[in-house]
Amino acid sequence: MPLILIVDDSPTELHVMQKALEKHGYQTAAAVDGAEGVRMAREINPDLIFMDIVMPGMNGYQATRQLSSDPRTSSIPIIMVTSKGQETDRIWGLRQGAIDYMVKPVSPDQLVAKAQATLSS
Repeated sequence: MPLILIVDDSPTELHVMQKALEKHGYQTAAAVDGAEGVRMAREINPDLIFMDIVMPGMNGYQATRQLSSDPRTSSIPIIMVTSKGQETDRIWGLRQGAIDYMVKPVSPDQLVAKAQATLSS
């Protein structure tokens, strides 16, 4: 059963995303900021990471850059899920190592479809 790490500082977003993914048979883990996300990714080696950008402390860009440049975690696909909808934000996120970029609000169906497509490829 694939394990998905969700990194987001919003308890509501975490809850909605976890429920949607678990309902479709995925295991989930949650981190509330970038630093915790990096630490957890190294510990649990998830199959996929959904990463917010705007978080206190280490933001999602910094966390994605750290994970994608670390040989222990560089093979984990990271999809940014954020309210930052500008094209420049998307380009910057992909340059940090994310494989995809979704702009909030993201429906549970969109989230699950993205997870399924990413994990089956």
